[in-house]
Amino acid sequence: MERFFQFHSKLGPFHLFSLDHLITIGIILILSVLLFVFRKQIQDSGKKRLFRFSLAFLLLASEIFFHMWLVYENAWSLKTGLPLELSDITVILGIIMLLTNSYRVFQFMYFAGLASSIQAILTPDLGHYSFPHFRYFEFFVSHGGVVLACLILLVASKYRPTIPSMWVTVLIVNLYAACVFFINKSLKTNFMYLMKKPENTSLLDYLGPWPWYLLSAELVMIVSFYILYSPFWLKRKMQRN
Repeated sequence: MERFFQFHSKLGPFHLFSLDHLITIGIILILSVLLFVFRKQIQDSGKKRLFRFSLAFLLLASEIFFHMWLVYENAWSLKTGLPLELSDITVILGIIMLLTNSYRVFQFMYFAGLASSIQAILTPDLGHYSFPHFRYFEFFVSHGGVVLACLILLVASKYRPTIPSMWVTVLIVNLYAACVFFINKSLKTNFMYLMKKPENTSLLDYLGPWPWYLLSAELVMIVSFYILYSPFWLKRKMQRN
């Protein structure tokens, strides 16, 4: 049992799109679809609050257990423990969004939270934390939880993203990345992969060498935001016709 919690895992490397990975993606996808299938039941005020608070508790527990695990394994450091990745920030904001039912936080989370979490779920940087390691479960619970958090407010609260909020999100992400860049320089860290690419296979492998992949990633981010907004644009266009 201990080997499932070791910081220096000996379970073997995580394999992209392995059976375990595909099943995990499938579970998150099924849960997402079920939110839309049972949207009328979820829209009931009591059930909506129960779903929001339950998922907020799950995300909070995931974060707490992650840091407790690092401390227990004597592995907590500024490099491993600081919640400066965009996915870390979106988990924290996801908890706030669920507890407060905030429309403003949703506007940011729909783009930044969904895009970063989906990318992380599809190409996770998990190293040797393969199934069934604790870190494997924690990683997908937190990232999958962010996806479900955004969809719950989309379905239950009927919140909708806007083009202006998309560009505000682009601005915020860039300003945040600039701050993280200087933190990386100071601490010799690599948060948000601003200093170098991850060791495992990722989308960045196809975006050129450093620092050019940062510019390519900017374009990918904007395109992904437009893709996330496209269902609402199409729906609005169909309603006009």
